[in-house]
Amino acid sequence: MRRFLAGTAAAASLLLAGAAMAQETIKLGILVALDGAYAAGGADGVRNVELALRQHNFMAGGKKIEYVVAPTDTTPDTTVRMARKLIEQDKVDIIIGPLSGSEGIAMRDFAKTIPDKTVINGISGALETTWVDPAPNFFRFNLDGAQWGYGLGSYVYNVKGWKRVATVAADYSFGYTNFLGFAVDFCKAGGEIVERFWVPLGSSDFAGVIAALPDDVDAIYLGVGGTDAINFLNQYEQAGAETNLIGGTIMADQTVLTARGRAKEALIGTPTSGPMADDNPDPAWKAYVKAYQEAFPESERFPTPSLFGLGYYTATLAALTALDQVGGDLSDGQKKFQEALAKLELQTPVGVIRLNENRQAIGTVFINEVVELPDGSLANKTVGRADNVNQTLGMSVEEFKAMGLPSRDTPDCDKLAGRK
Repeated sequence: MRRFLAGTAAAASLLLAGAAMAQETIKLGILVALDGAYAAGGADGVRNVELALRQHNFMAGGKKIEYVVAPTDTTPDTTVRMARKLIEQDKVDIIIGPLSGSEGIAMRDFAKTIPDKTVINGISGALETTWVDPAPNFFRFNLDGAQWGYGLGSYVYNVKGWKRVATVAADYSFGYTNFLGFAVDFCKAGGEIVERFWVPLGSSDFAGVIAALPDDVDAIYLGVGGTDAINFLNQYEQAGAETNLIGGTIMADQTVLTARGRAKEALIGTPTSGPMADDNPDPAWKAYVKAYQEAFPESERFPTPSLFGLGYYTATLAALTALDQVGGDLSDGQKKFQEALAKLELQTPVGVIRLNENRQAIGTVFINEVVELPDGSLANKTVGRADNVNQTLGMSVEEFKAMGLPSRDTPDCDKLAGRK
């Protein structure tokens, strides 16, 4: 009887292993915000997932690739609920997403409850997602918000000559993270942050904040995006304000550059930073933009891919590349697939992306200024770049940790500048 039971168990194991190897279809779950301030960016994320899959003929590792979209509203509770649906009801093998900062932190924790599945970040950029107790099955092939902000501060201080700034940023994890990257660079260069204003995500009325902005500053750093940025800029113009603006990464994205109204007038000449530039001469970038433009009707897309679209495209590309490398093998809790992801040196439209020990991207940051094109549209023109930007912004791990996690009060600008 014992020999029979042992033989039965061995046979069952072989059958299970064979079934895993014989899986003919791999299912992706696309977790993306399609409601709220970043709905337009989320829609572009879905377009770019579709583009990456089309370019791969909906195949990877010899397996057919299918996908299902799970819409969120940028709130962590909704995100986890939709992620659970993807796993339990839709039976996906891999989740690509989420989009927003606090969603990413929530998905880091959810990923720990599904160790035999893989989560590849969409475009969310909160530092803590991969910095604080990271999940071994969560991979982020986009730079985090602090990395995106790096290089902008020293540019506005040294090149623009803006020494004193006030800041307005979104009062949540990504807003803190993106601001930290700018502030570290700006304050170390010698800059002074006079006053900080924090606004809720999804705000529509900025009149009070605009009225309270100090006059004795060289520029205002604006760390909001999507409809929040459009609303702020329109109201800023209506108020007749003329102080120079510095843009957080998502303030001068295609979702804002293509907006109607007076927002455009305020943006011209604004320096920003992030993972992309519209005039990037790299053939890989030009080929990506051309493929995007040809894939979708002009009325159903942006002139060039948005930051959100680029993030989801890159994440999907990472999944497909790693699946090719392991022959579509998701057996043994996706161990081979996850090992391949961790070791990827991914060729992307914005250069090579590699991951650190936290499975967090290291890559290039572009410093841009918003310019008006002959047809009246706006674009980001490259004025500088920083390569191989890591998660600690060039500091030692100990030095970076000593600053504390991004928050309303972190970093301490005076301390970074050596003023106390």
